[in-house]
Amino acid sequence: MKASDKKALSDKFGTDGFKKTLIVYGILAVFFALVVFMIPAEMENFGILTLIPAAFLLVYIFYTKRIFESLILGGLLGFLMKYKGDFFSPVSESFLNILMNEDIAWLFIVCGLMGSIIALVERGGGAQAFGEWVARRAKTRKSTLLWTWLLGVVIFLDDYLNCLTVGSSMSPITDKHKVSREFLAYVVDSTAAPVCVLIPISTWAIFISSLMEQYGMAPSGEGIAYFIRTIPYNFYGWFAALIVPLVIVGVIPIVGPMKKAEQRAQETGVLAPPGSEKIDMKAGEQFEVSDNASVLNFFLPILFLIGSTIYFELDMQMGVLATMGFIFVYYIVRNIITPEVFMDMTLLGLRNMLAPLILVVLAYFFADASDQIGFIDYVIDIGRQFMTPQLFPLVIFITFGITEFIMGISWGMYVIALPIVIPLATALGADPFLAVGAVTSAGVWGSHICFYSDATILSSAATGCDNFRHAITQLPYGMLGAALSAVAFLVAGYIMA
Repeated sequence: MKASDKKALSDKFGTDGFKKTLIVYGILAVFFALVVFMIPAEMENFGILTLIPAAFLLVYIFYTKRIFESLILGGLLGFLMKYKGDFFSPVSESFLNILMNEDIAWLFIVCGLMGSIIALVERGGGAQAFGEWVARRAKTRKSTLLWTWLLGVVIFLDDYLNCLTVGSSMSPITDKHKVSREFLAYVVDSTAAPVCVLIPISTWAIFISSLMEQYGMAPSGEGIAYFIRTIPYNFYGWFAALIVPLVIVGVIPIVGPMKKAEQRAQETGVLAPPGSEKIDMKAGEQFEVSDNASVLNFFLPILFLIGSTIYFELDMQMGVLATMGFIFVYYIVRNIITPEVFMDMTLLGLRNMLAPLILVVLAYFFADASDQIGFIDYVIDIGRQFMTPQLFPLVIFITFGITEFIMGISWGMYVIALPIVIPLATALGADPFLAVGAVTSAGVWGSHICFYSDATILSSAATGCDNFRHAITQLPYGMLGAALSAVAFLVAGYIMA
């Protein structure tokens, strides 16, 4: 490196910061080299070594508080373990496969256009009018947060629709009461997926019930009826959703990092933690709202989105596309915005969702690397050692909860888990509905406490909260819900065996 380059870097980061960066990346290079050197070439079964990328990821996230770099380095470590010096082509192929994946394409369309819908509602004055409408009914800090929770319960069709709509619309209102963005993100996140798994007319219910049919647990066409029988056993969904109002009203105290976040917001007025602007879907927005602002400009697009999604058999992609068309016609006819502004806001919303969507892609990249060295198989093999009819639901909940926490693949975990769990439940004589409830709960719990799951990322983006701070402040309440769920699965396992 030239002396001038060193000086430029030193001027940018500071001498101490530059030296620290060199030391950190030097240690990383040595660590990666040691890992690759110690693992035999063409190793088929990595055994306990499959935990190395996951352990590295967690340590690096806690050390740096940076999720992007952690996922990239964790994924690269996994590919280095598998392919040694020939890792570059598999890495390139992994990213290509991820971006060509139908689920990722769906995610980009749905979440990208949800960002556009939110930007259009903001520009049309709907969010501002909605804020004033809620403010007349919610006079206090607690009542505002309870309204947030209630709105999350009502918008139960899909967790993406839920967290993006509730988070973006309620943040200006909770800001007036000096609610920390961490607390708002927790309320939003814990009334999204947890509520969706308790409602038989949600995208989650449709997906899980289709898997139940596909893997032979439910007859064709009766998946929803069978899913309904699992709802009483979705213990984490029940506990997570019910803990929220108890925290809001003070029955359950605010503890740990969340307490510090609330003290910061109340005492200093700094509502969002440092770095939140990087993921905030509204960061950098500078525009005036329409002169024809009305609360209808908020409610009609949201109601149309819900109605069209139901009409298209809970297809969120069709719902958001139809809603974009509705907003265009409604806003132009009422002279709320011009066609040119409509396109500008559409592009702004897509741009605002770019960082969260890239995080999801990187999470899938890390999950692919972990899968290629056998992480999931290793965790399942450990869990099988403790399987009895009585302990089966508890073991399933813990095993797949940890799997989801490490890999952050959301619905992908259900695709992996259900074809394993359903026949195992039959072979062991365990109740299959309780077992599926354990899998469903595990997915929601693992996603909640994961730093880079889609639930964490989108809740953070919608509320304008750094996703690491959201995850770490939500963690105590996620673990409380998990502990209560574990007890419930243990008791139910013995009663129903």
